[in-house]
Amino acid sequence: MTETVTSEEATGETHATPKPEKEHDWLHRLIGDWDFTGECFMGTDQPPMKSTGEFTVRSIGGLWVQCEGISDALNGTPVPSVMTLGYDPQKGRFVGSFVAACMTRLWIYEGSLNEARNELTLETEGPSFADDGTLVPYQDVIAIESDDHWTLKSRAPGEDGGWFEFMTAHYRRKK
Repeated sequence: MTETVTSEEATGETHATPKPEKEHDWLHRLIGDWDFTGECFMGTDQPPMKSTGEFTVRSIGGLWVQCEGISDALNGTPVPSVMTLGYDPQKGRFVGSFVAACMTRLWIYEGSLNEARNELTLETEGPSFADDGTLVPYQDVIAIESDDHWTLKSRAPGEDGGWFEFMTAHYRRKK
């Protein structure tokens, strides 16, 4: 006799609405309207590219945050972007995605908080800066500086085997 497995048993999900956990509460600290300033370093021989923009973070059912941004671009055309972040209790990891109008890649995140619970490191994979068609690991690190200020730092593997921080953005709550 073959045993039947329900979709609920197979996925571990129930039809009851999940309750937010302390990790979801951490993400809720990002909720609000923000102005940002950023710098991007594309090489040691090049000056940093500066950018500014706005960012709005909303809750989706208490389990996800949706982050919508618009930033300036080198050619003056605004660049919209969308990031989603949540917490998957089954994985014990934060999960999410990022897309922007200036690229065709869908960035998929998985990450965790540091021990002090003030920094979320999101791991992903994307095209190498060598532009050789290979994929390399990346990290986006969100750090809560205060209730009205957080940072996002992006880093990629450096030539020395460590991480090379190529982008830093400061988000300050709108008054």
